[in-house]
Amino acid sequence: MHIVINGGGKIGEYLATRMLKSGNDVAIIEKDPRTADRLANALTGRYLVVCGDGCMSRYQEDANIRAADVFVATTGQDESNLMSCEVATRTFDVPRVIARVNSPKNLRIFREVGIEAVSSTTLIATIIEEDAMLGSISVLSTLSRGGVAITEVTVPRMKHHDEKAGVLALDVDLPDGSLIVAVSSDEDDDMEVVGDATRLYPGDLVIVAADTDLMVKAVDAIHEL
Repeated sequence: MHIVINGGGKIGEYLATRMLKSGNDVAIIEKDPRTADRLANALTGRYLVVCGDGCMSRYQEDANIRAADVFVATTGQDESNLMSCEVATRTFDVPRVIARVNSPKNLRIFREVGIEAVSSTTLIATIIEEDAMLGSISVLSTLSRGGVAITEVTVPRMKHHDEKAGVLALDVDLPDGSLIVAVSSDEDDDMEVVGDATRLYPGDLVIVAADTDLMVKAVDAIHEL
């Protein structure tokens, strides 16, 4: 995969190192020239270091964002992470964007615009590695046992439904052998079991259960709302 990381601090460097060890191509966008220079000499593997503001499209272009499978924002400023993810999504249509959230109170803001937001550095790396192993399924965590997978998916911006009205969970066109079992739509991450009136909105987290060989189709159905 080609992974673009905005922010070359400790977290960005950790992610880059881990992704490079896994055989991925990595580009880091770092605003501070000294940090960018240090990274250029410290990393090993197929990598590129771009010195510039990752919120600006020109520097994302320099990082070959059009070929990116994943864009990750890891700076210490939530507003910068949000803005850079928005540019990657809206301008370059990157299929997967993940943001580090420094302040838990900002988590809902990210989810409301359909950006996956996590606070754990290790979890971000695990998300990307699961993508590589599971065919780029957008997941936060996956458990498999006895041929059944349970996956957590973030509802993206809706293409075919009114985002304010949402869509009934039971109306999602999932393949037979899969279903949405629970939804979280509040900043406390409380889950509720899906009922007849449960609606999905951009930024919601949904738990999907499916036969392992159907999970890709099930997740695709949610992405096509």
